[in-house]
Amino acid sequence: MKTVGIVILIVGFVMTLYTGITYMTREKIVDLGELEITVDKPHTVNWQPYVGIGVMAVGGVILILGRKKLLTA
Repeated sequence: MKTVGIVILIVGFVMTLYTGITYMTREKIVDLGELEITVDKPHTVNWQPYVGIGVMAVGGVILILGRKKLLTA
């Protein structure tokens, strides 16, 4: 449980630093037998920095609860 909490904390930190990603898809424009024309279209996925902070908070809670279970068990 401790490892999962640390991983979620790191993911939340990265999400706070980088507030979006861009990826490309290939779209077919013209298809005439052997002739094919395609274009790469960019798409972006954006999120607010507080989403990363929320993910870090969830990771912290998991980390703390994981430690409490280990101490009480």
